[in-house]
Amino acid sequence: MELVDLYDENRIPLGRTGERHEKHAPGEYRTVVHVCVFDRRGRLLIQQRTLEKVIWPGMWDVSVGGGVDAGETSRQGAEREFREELGYPLDLTGVRPTVTVHFSGGFDDFFLVVRDLPLESLTLQTEEVSAVRYVTLEELLAMVEDGSFIPYPPSFLRYLFETRDTFGFPTK
Repeated sequence: MELVDLYDENRIPLGRTGERHEKHAPGEYRTVVHVCVFDRRGRLLIQQRTLEKVIWPGMWDVSVGGGVDAGETSRQGAEREFREELGYPLDLTGVRPTVTVHFSGGFDDFFLVVRDLPLESLTLQTEEVSAVRYVTLEELLAMVEDGSFIPYPPSFLRYLFETRDTFGFPTK
């Protein structure tokens, strides 16, 4: 059983936890994270979810995503998820979420960073990730159109690319 911290609609901790996959009571929300790693050429690292995944099996997604465990900060959850799914110790010290999306069950923090990560330096978690690759915005939008990428709104995906370009996120 995976426990998550619960928050109110203003993201103030409620001082209690709940099971990650259970339906929470009205007014209870949890935190999810996504990490979007861009290389210096402006391409986004994406991952293909395994066919065993309950949600969006076999589809492509941004670099990493997952739930924040009870007792973790959003940044700690993002670093843990990156290490678990891609076997890489991504250091997000000093990096705040670029954007937070509110969804019916909580808050989804998107961390955007620029790192030139060679694909051969990644060790995929076989239970969750079947492949990784870099894509341009045009390639990504074509994948949304053909149904191979999780159906994020194209305007949101454009925003992620434009925000990375506009603010020049941390590189290490």
